Amino acid sequence: MALNHSRSVKLNDGHFMPVLGFGTYALEEVPKSKAREATKVAIDVGFRHIDSAYVYQNEEEVGKALREKMADGTVKREDIFYTTKLWSTFLRPELVRPALERSLKKLGLDYVDLFIMHFPIPMKSGDEILPKDASGEIIFDTVDLRDTWEALEKCKDAGLTKSIGVSNFNHKQLEMILSKPGLKYKPVCNQVECHPYLNQSKLLEFCKSKDIVLVAYSALGSHRHPNWVEKDSPYVLEDPTLKAIAKKHNRSPGQVALRYQVQRGVVVLAKSFNEKRIKDNFQIFDFELTPEDMKAIDGLNRNFRYHNCWPMELLRMQSSMILS
Repeated sequence: MALNHSRSVKLNDGHFMPVLGFGTYALEEVPKSKAREATKVAIDVGFRHIDSAYVYQNEEEVGKALREKMADGTVKREDIFYTTKLWSTFLRPELVRPALERSLKKLGLDYVDLFIMHFPIPMKSGDEILPKDASGEIIFDTVDLRDTWEALEKCKDAGLTKSIGVSNFNHKQLEMILSKPGLKYKPVCNQVECHPYLNQSKLLEFCKSKDIVLVAYSALGSHRHPNWVEKDSPYVLEDPTLKAIAKKHNRSPGQVALRYQVQRGVVVLAKSFNEKRIKDNFQIFDFELTPEDMKAIDGLNRNFRYHNCWPMELLRMQSSMILS
C-alpha cells in the first residue's frame, strides 16, 4: 500500500508528502531510546510522515523504529515519508553528499524521501554542532547557498533522496535559490516555525505562488527549550479562543491547532513522546473547522516567535548580513 494521497499534498516534483507528520526532536536530557519508542507508536497510530535531522542526534534510534515496523509488516518502505536535514556545518558543497550518506547509514535506509537545508546559515565545517571560538562565539562560514543547493540536486539525481527542500528560509533567501542560473529543481518545501501566534501568512502566500509547500514546526507552541524560548512566553494551547473552538467541536486545542494548518494548505508536524498525545494528534481528519473558526484563529496572529533566543537570534542576524 502506497502513501494515502487523500491525506497528502503533491509536491512540485511529482512526489507526495503526507499533510500530517511526526516530529522526533527532543531535549538533550530525554533518553535517545524514547525517539525509537515514540516513532513506533506514531507509526502504529497512523503517522506515515516522520521528520528528523542530523542535529537531533537520534537517527539511529528512529531508523531502528522504522526498520522494526517494516519487519513486523506494519508498513513497507514506500508507505513511509522520511525527512532528514543538512546541518549548517555541512553546507560546503563537497560535504553535502557525505552528510546525507552518514544519515542513511545511521538510519539503515537506501534513500530518504526529503533532504532539506536545516538553516540558511553556514557554520565552520567539522563535527562540532555549534563550533565556537575561544570567547564562546559561534564561528560562521562563507558559503554560497546556491552551490549548496546544486549539491542537493546531485543527491536527488543520485537517488539518495526523492525530494529536496529548505527550512527556515525567508522569501529573499527562497528567491535567491529560485533565481539561480541553471536551477534544475525547485525546493519542494520550506519548513518554518508556524502556529496560531505566528501564522506566516505572507510567507505562505509567497510559497504557494511558487508551488512550494510550507511545513509547520512548533505548531503547538509547546516546545520550550530554556536556551531557545523565553520563560514567560504565552502558551498557544491555553488561548481562550482556541479553547472555545475546541470545546465547540469536542476536540482538544492541540487538535484544533493542527487542523487549522491542514485546512490552510500547510503540512504540519506534531511532536510528542507521550503515547496518548501522539494518538490524539493523529485524530484531525474526522472533523472540520468552519470559515468562522478559521477567521478567528487567523486573528490570533501576533508574529510571536518561540524560537527567538540564542542561537536563533544570532542566526537571524547572520542571515540579514548575508542578504544585505
